[in-house]
Amino acid sequence: MENTLHEKVSQDILLKAYNHMMLAKAMADIYEENRNTCKYVHSTSRGHEAIQLATAYQLKKEDWVSPYYRDESLLLGIGFEPYQLMLQLLAKADDPFSGGRSYYSHPSSRDESKPKIIHQSSATGMQTIPTTGVAQGIKYIQEFKLQNFENNPVVVCSLGDNSVTEGEVSEALQFAALHQLPIIFLVQDNEWGISVTKEEARTCDAYDFVAGFSGLSRMRVDGTDFAESFEVMKKAVDFVRSERKPLVVCAKTVLIGHHTSGVRREFYRDEEDLTKHREKDPGEILRKQLLNSGTSQEELAQITKKTRLEAEQAFEKAKNAEDPNPETVSQHIFAPTPITEEVGIREPENGEKIVMVDAAIHAIQELMWKHPEALLYGQDVGERIGGVFRETVTLGKKFGNKRVFNTAIQEAYIIGSTAGMSAVGLKPIVEVQFADYIYPGINQLITEISKSNYLSNGKFPVSNIIRVPIGAYGGGGPYHSGSVESILANIKGIKIAYPSNAADFKGLLKAAYYDPNPIIMLEHKGLYWSKVPGTEDAKTIEPDADYMLPFGKGRVIIEADQNETSKGRSLVIVTYGMGVYWAKEAAKNFQGNVEVIDLRTLIPLDEELVFESVKKHGKCIVLTEEQLNNSFAEAFAHRISKNCFRYLDAPVEAMGSLDLPAVPINMALEKEMLPNSEKLIQKIEKMLKH
Repeated sequence: MENTLHEKVSQDILLKAYNHMMLAKAMADIYEENRNTCKYVHSTSRGHEAIQLATAYQLKKEDWVSPYYRDESLLLGIGFEPYQLMLQLLAKADDPFSGGRSYYSHPSSRDESKPKIIHQSSATGMQTIPTTGVAQGIKYIQEFKLQNFENNPVVVCSLGDNSVTEGEVSEALQFAALHQLPIIFLVQDNEWGISVTKEEARTCDAYDFVAGFSGLSRMRVDGTDFAESFEVMKKAVDFVRSERKPLVVCAKTVLIGHHTSGVRREFYRDEEDLTKHREKDPGEILRKQLLNSGTSQEELAQITKKTRLEAEQAFEKAKNAEDPNPETVSQHIFAPTPITEEVGIREPENGEKIVMVDAAIHAIQELMWKHPEALLYGQDVGERIGGVFRETVTLGKKFGNKRVFNTAIQEAYIIGSTAGMSAVGLKPIVEVQFADYIYPGINQLITEISKSNYLSNGKFPVSNIIRVPIGAYGGGGPYHSGSVESILANIKGIKIAYPSNAADFKGLLKAAYYDPNPIIMLEHKGLYWSKVPGTEDAKTIEPDADYMLPFGKGRVIIEADQNETSKGRSLVIVTYGMGVYWAKEAAKNFQGNVEVIDLRTLIPLDEELVFESVKKHGKCIVLTEEQLNNSFAEAFAHRISKNCFRYLDAPVEAMGSLDLPAVPINMALEKEMLPNSEKLIQKIEKMLKH
C-alpha cells in the first residue's frame, strides 16, 4: 500500500499538536527536575510525539488502542489529562489505570468517550497477541451481528522496533494476516533497544520484515514530521476502517529522552548520536513549519509557557494526592464469580452414563447453543477430526467454522488472544493440544492474562477457558505425558480445575463459563474414555443442562469408619485426577481405614475440607501424578502440617512420580516412574503401623 501525501493538515490541528508536544516536553522536563519525587521507573515520549499524536487524533470512541510504555503523547492525544498520567507516575490511589499498581504509561481504560485500552504490560512485544485478539473479537462480533457500531472499530497496537524480533509478534502478525483482521501495527523505530543498536539486533526494519506476510499491507512514514504522520495515519486508519484488513506502519522516530529514568542516555549514548536525534525533535520540526506558515513566534512562545504552567500545576496536585491504602493490596486478584453454590441436577432420573470426553462436548454445545458469544479454537479442534482425543468431535459440524476452528501451532497466540477476546465481551474456549506444549504460552499466561484484572484495578478480568489434556498412560512418551499443575499453580490470578469424572467435568466446565476469570481445565487423557483399567468410575450419569459445580469445593468420595477413626486407625488421602483411582483401588485393601478426598479444583483449593479431615484422622497422604520434589502436592502437604500440627499422629506424606526429567516411552519404565495403587498400598500400610 503506497502512501501518497496530498491533503493539507489544517492550522487548528497543527496548533493542537504543537500544544500537546509542548505539554509532553514540559512533563518530561518536570520529571527530570524532580527525580527524587519521581522515584518510580518511567519512560517519556520525547522524540516520538509526532507519530503518537497523529495516531491519536484519528481514533474514535469505538476503537481500541494498545499504547506501549513510551506512549504518553498518544494518551494525551486521545484525551487523558496530565494530572491523570501523573497519578500513575507517582503511584497514587486515584491513578485511573491501575490504582497505583503499575508503571507510568501502562494504561487500561473502559472510558466510553475514548478509545478503549486493555491492560498493558511491560513485556515488549507481548501486547501484540492480546491486541490482535481484540481485533479477532471485533471481527467475530460484526460477522455475527452481536453489536452495532456507529463506526467500524479500528484496533491499533503500538510497539517499538526492537520488539518486532520477538517470536510472539510474528504469531500475531501471522494470525492478523491470515484472518484479515482490522488492526494497525504501529512500529515506532528509534533505532535503539535500550543499549542495543539496530545493527546488533536485526537484519532489517519492520517494513521489510513483514513483506513476507501475505495479506498484510504496509506503509512507511517519517514519524518525526507531524504533518506527514497525520496524513499517513489518516490514510492508514481510513483503510482499516473501511477495508477491514490489517496494516503495518513503520514510523522512523528519534529517542531524545532516556530509555527510562533508570537507564539514562548518558550511560550508553555518545554526543554524536544524541545530536543526530535532537536535530529531528518533532517539536522543533513542527515549530519551524508553523512559523513558515504564518504563526507568530509570540503565539508559539505563549503555548510553551502555558503548557509548562499546566504541567507544573498538575504535578503539584498529583504530588499531594493520596497514596493507596495498604489494605487494598489484595483487591482484584479475581473478579467475583456468580457461581458459588452447586445448582442443577447431578444425577437425573433415568439418566445415562457418559464418559468424560462426552461430558465436555455436551457442556460446550449446551453453552454455545445458549450463548452466541462463545467460540472454540485451538489445534485440530475443527470439524475435520474434532480434537486428537475426539474431545471436540461434532462441535465443528454443529456450529460452523467461524465458531469452532483450527489454529496454527501457536500456543502463545491461542492463550494470549483470549485476553483481547474477553475484553470485547466474548467467551473464548481454547485448547492446547497437550500439557507438554503449554510452555510457549506461559509468557502470555503470566505476563498478560494473570495480571490483567489486578493491574487494571478490576477493569479487565480475562474470562476464558483453556483446555489442557494432561497426564501419562499407555506409553505416551516424554512429550505427550507430562504433568504441569505445579507450574500453573505458581501463577497467581488464574484458576485451575482438575476433574476426575464426567459429572464433575461437566459441572466445573459450566461454572467456568460463567466465571469472569481465567480458567485452566486440566483433563487427564487416561480418563477421557475410561480405557485405563480401574477408571470405570470416571463414567457417571450425565448431569442436566443446568448443573454447575462451584470451584473450590472438594468431595469426600470414600469415608472411613468412625469406629476405626476413633481408635486412631485411619488416614486420609488427598488427591485429584488419576490419583483418585489409585486411591480408590488401594482403599479396597483397608476397609474402613481410609478416607479419600477428591480436590476437584487446585485453585481455589478446599483447604477447609482437607484440614477438617486431617484433624479427624491425624494421618494424611497427598497423592499426585507429578514428579514430587517442589511440587504442588509437597507445598500443600506443608500447609496441612502447619495448620493441623497439633492433631497429627505422623508427618504428612506426599507421594508422586519419580523425579525424572520426562516420562519415558517404554511402558515398563513409565510404570516404574508413576505412582499406582500397589505403591500406595505400601505407603498406607507403613503409615497405619506408625
